[in-house]
Amino acid sequence: MKKSIFPLFSLILIITSCKTEKIADFQPKTVVPSVQQLAYQKMEMVGFIHFTVNTYTDKEWGYGDENPIIFNPEELDAEQWVLAAKAGGLKELILTAKHHDGFCLWPSKFTEHSVKNSPYKDGQGNVVKEFVDACKKHGLKVGLYLSPWDRNHADYGKPEYITYYRNQLKELLTNYGEINEIWFDGANGGDGFYGGANEERKIDRSTYYDWENTFSLVKNLQPNIMIFSDAGPDIRWVGNEHGHAGQTFWSSINGNELTIGGDMADYLNIGESDGNSWLIGQCDVSIRPGWFYHEAQDSLVKTPKQLTDIYYKSVGRNGVLLVNLPPNKKGLIHSNDVKNLKGFKEIIDETFKTNLVEGAKVTASNYRLENERFSPLNILDSNSETFWTTDDSVLSAELIIETEKPITFNRLLLQEPIKYGQRIEKFEVSIEENGAWKSISNETTIGYKRLIRIENVTTRKIKIKIVDANAIPALSNFEVFLATKE
Repeated sequence: MKKSIFPLFSLILIITSCKTEKIADFQPKTVVPSVQQLAYQKMEMVGFIHFTVNTYTDKEWGYGDENPIIFNPEELDAEQWVLAAKAGGLKELILTAKHHDGFCLWPSKFTEHSVKNSPYKDGQGNVVKEFVDACKKHGLKVGLYLSPWDRNHADYGKPEYITYYRNQLKELLTNYGEINEIWFDGANGGDGFYGGANEERKIDRSTYYDWENTFSLVKNLQPNIMIFSDAGPDIRWVGNEHGHAGQTFWSSINGNELTIGGDMADYLNIGESDGNSWLIGQCDVSIRPGWFYHEAQDSLVKTPKQLTDIYYKSVGRNGVLLVNLPPNKKGLIHSNDVKNLKGFKEIIDETFKTNLVEGAKVTASNYRLENERFSPLNILDSNSETFWTTDDSVLSAELIIETEKPITFNRLLLQEPIKYGQRIEKFEVSIEENGAWKSISNETTIGYKRLIRIENVTTRKIKIKIVDANAIPALSNFEVFLATKE
């Protein structure tokens, strides 16, 4: 008896071991998001605060010759900014610590063109500190914008300016605790005050800032910080200021082909199926026509419906939405902006409140090794960590969701488990109608989240067909909703 038991036991161990090894063989793609990028994408919506001397000159871009005496926001309330953002669903705020005019909202020891020479709090004010403290008090993450271009500084265009710029980065990234994001844009070089020279200065955008070493400095000072620019290395621009990612939108892109300030808008708006870098797409838009406050635009604030449309074209296309809220001359966000942003959040909350396929049945034409770890049921558990996927070499597959009773819906939500990479290149959603399948949507990429708006349909059966993928496809969530407030 003993001689017959042990060989059988050994055989079972071998079989179990082989099966476990094969199950674990589901591998991520070569290019995947970092832990910090995953957390950032899950925020979905962040905000911008554009505030400087431009608020008082009624300009979008200051020339750099502004007298600091004009900056005096007598009712400035950074908590009001934060609470308005929070009520609108924003999880982080980014402040223009220094815009192109060079005026610093903190008392920088490296320039006189700052809040320390303004009447605000008799020169003792520090808007950056007030902003950071308010964000942290109310649970919002903190971002800062430091314009690479400086139309005030005499050394702009010379090597000495890079030292000045990095000194200011050190001030911002060492004196205010944890900073979650630093924002660099591509507006670089042109006419300006430049310490009284009043001339045009051009730079080589690809070499002047020595971005590689500037990024290293930033990461050394704040290891977990996210860096935004046209070229990442963590978050990228999507090529427009309308808040719209491309209808096809890859988080992967060839980062070595990107230059901060380069003419790559169309490429940034789509990305690359097999790109060599993972750069989250940030879709920036202002709640007003301008980025800074202008009284003449008080009646032109984007409506909740307009903001909702932008949400579908940003978060709903695998991007992160960035909404700008500019304070007025008093230092407060206008009531119209506050009201419309809150109204937008109410629409989103109401729309995505009830998932109509929760608890439904799911079948798939294929699922990996027929193992529960990869069961099609995983797409209905609202858990981004669980997912359905296929056997090796199966790049096209179908899933069918069947509800107990007919449901009426007009919104679809799909998600990939992006920590394993972005895989799906084309998919189709159909419903059963009068005993036949009727296509209701044909799309390309999914990524972190894809939201689809359709006309009302009623059915008991929904089919998701993965038409093509660049690796074996995986789907973590599928949900449907009925929007009634838009």
